Amino acid sequence: MSFTTLIDSATLAAHLDDPDWAIVDCRFALDQPARGRQAYLQAHIPGAVYAHLDEDLSGPIVPGRTGRHPLPSVEDAARTFGRWGIDERTQVIAYDDAGGAFAARLWWLLRWLGHNAVAVLDGGWPRWLAEGRPARNGVEQRAPRRFVPRPRPELVVTAEEVLHRLHDAHVPIIDARAPERYRGEVEPIDPVAGHIPGARNAPYSANLAPDGRFLPPAQLAERWRAVLGTAPAEQAILYCGSGVTAAHNALALAHAGLGLPRLYAGSWSEWITDATRPIERGAPEEEEAA
Repeated sequence: MSFTTLIDSATLAAHLDDPDWAIVDCRFALDQPARGRQAYLQAHIPGAVYAHLDEDLSGPIVPGRTGRHPLPSVEDAARTFGRWGIDERTQVIAYDDAGGAFAARLWWLLRWLGHNAVAVLDGGWPRWLAEGRPARNGVEQRAPRRFVPRPRPELVVTAEEVLHRLHDAHVPIIDARAPERYRGEVEPIDPVAGHIPGARNAPYSANLAPDGRFLPPAQLAERWRAVLGTAPAEQAILYCGSGVTAAHNALALAHAGLGLPRLYAGSWSEWITDATRPIERGAPEEEEAA
């Protein structure tokens, strides 16, 4: 049996010594890029390797052209996954301390490259600690394996396609950022505030229960059917600030059994690099009238 969306800590604990299970620590802080690695060195789930968002899960930034976390090339991602001992036999488990916000990026990258046996630890590092489960410090490595990518280009959309789909009721564009960033009231990271015109706001944080775990599939399905309307999940386009937390929404949709949507990986930070692309501020008219 493979796990393809979420996994609980008890199940993971029972497989810590399984050589065909790869655990990847994805802890990260956007405002302190070194913090996640430091936390990993101090304590992590036994056997886990560390994935740095900027160095391992993103490609190089091209100023004025890309967003803050562009996708790595297929070749670079395959080399990284192989270095972590991942091949077609490997069950991958990703975790972080942010409700899955960063672990979902690794989950999405592997799904994009055709590796379905990847799941996010529900509740992450905080729950693992709260349950008194084992931890180790220092750097760990796995024996390298050959990762053979099977890219799924249909899961990615470009800025040009997003521009073509603006206000298309059959293709919902969904923004994963906090409501105040979506409305353009604050923008702590990017130089321009606002959202892609016509986008619907569905903050990734609303996928989580108060205890930091994902809502049950039935509740996620109810939430996301309201967001999607009549459109199937596969037609939706997800974005956020830089293509990271949008993957959390993709994970929630998949866990709800609604399908796998598409990702505008460049997201808002790429969208605003071209001044000719339109932007919108405030809440949609239907929200203002509600």
